[in-house]
Amino acid sequence: MVRQKEPRPRSLYVCGECGGRFPKWAGQCSDCGAWNSLQEELAPSPEGGGKGRFGGFAGAGQGGRIQTLGEIEPEATARWSTGVGELDRVLGGGLVQGSVVLLGGDPGIGKSTLLLQCLCQLSRHSPSLYVTGEESPHQVSLRSRRLGLEAAQVRLLPETSVERILAAATAERPRVMVIDSVQTLYTELLQSAPGSVSQVRECSAQLVRFAKLTDTSVFLVGHVTKEGALAGPRVLEHMVDTVLYFEGESGSQIRLVRAVKNRFGAVNELGVFAMTDQGLREVRNPSALFLSRRREPVAGSVVMVTREGTRPLLVEVQALVDQSPLANPRRITLGLEQNRLAMLLGVVHRHGGVFMYDQDVYINAVGGVRITETAADMAVLLAVLSSHRDHPLPSDLAVFGEIGLSGEVRPVTNGADRLREAARQGFRQVCVSADNARKQAVAGLEILPVENVRQLIERFGLSG
Repeated sequence: MVRQKEPRPRSLYVCGECGGRFPKWAGQCSDCGAWNSLQEELAPSPEGGGKGRFGGFAGAGQGGRIQTLGEIEPEATARWSTGVGELDRVLGGGLVQGSVVLLGGDPGIGKSTLLLQCLCQLSRHSPSLYVTGEESPHQVSLRSRRLGLEAAQVRLLPETSVERILAAATAERPRVMVIDSVQTLYTELLQSAPGSVSQVRECSAQLVRFAKLTDTSVFLVGHVTKEGALAGPRVLEHMVDTVLYFEGESGSQIRLVRAVKNRFGAVNELGVFAMTDQGLREVRNPSALFLSRRREPVAGSVVMVTREGTRPLLVEVQALVDQSPLANPRRITLGLEQNRLAMLLGVVHRHGGVFMYDQDVYINAVGGVRITETAADMAVLLAVLSSHRDHPLPSDLAVFGEIGLSGEVRPVTNGADRLREAARQGFRQVCVSADNARKQAVAGLEILPVENVRQLIERFGLSG
């Protein structure tokens, strides 16, 4: 008896502008006239879905029933440690069974190194699988030996076909699987090249479905574009449970892992690492890393207390104000929002009487950290005024507070945690809004309350 070959699923091309569908690719959509807008997709099955392409798992094809939220008993989320404390912090306390984590970052920043270190820890008590599509097994082995990792128990699979990866994972039954990287994968269901939008979307969908049906935790390594966003379809970030960004300045040893999406924990959590010849080393006290201890105070330098997720951090903000030879003076920021600086200069002009319309203003957050919260307003303004007046501020001073357009100093959230972190790092004075000062006192810490920009300028003698 001759076994009939299973028919290959059909694919079609969908216009990303108007949604028109065509059996073949064309350079221009005949419906709306858009050029290069057709993307390959799988044609819907006439049976309405059917079974998956990587085996008949329990639960595949089963429908759900309607329930009320009151009928559903919440279950405690089981977590286990990855063996890397800073990664556990960013994940919300550890790895969740069946979760899919997308890790993006620039080339060479340390994504593969971090995940290899993580798998070496996890493989001691849990089966794990490292799928490499960019490097050969010899290259991965050389890296593990160079870093001095105990990688004897890590299972390695050099493969780029998602069907063969899922077949091997079904046989191996790993508890944790790393895909390095998702842009190198392809599925036999589509004819487009690996890394295309349709390939990345379809391969990721199969991996997510596999993770949910088998309770396997999956790490996906993703490339980033020149703008710093994850390459590929935007829907990829919606499919996964957690999205992590690996950040770091070129030439700096500091590496930051930031969570921008987490279904099992808080977003904007920050993990801090230092790149060494032995791999990535955790930084337990990042506030000390971002501060420069000087013997003498320096004009234009102010320490602020920011907050990343649940962690308060002390970061040094530096400013340089100098006479501009240009008709339009420069306003340049590194690690802070440039439009926010322009707003603060307008506020200090209107409500503080300080003119800097003919000055170049440069702002830098030390250590390559990015500060997005408005609690940095007071630090930026004090640093600018300190540099403009060439008047150093006390070295044991820390500040935080938001500044409004009417010149008032507004309170920020979690003020008590920020004050305790400043005291723990050895600071003796903290300048905050009057509302934050009323909340809680901290032993050994002098709190300096201010209500508006005018009081802020007069308190530190920066009026001229």
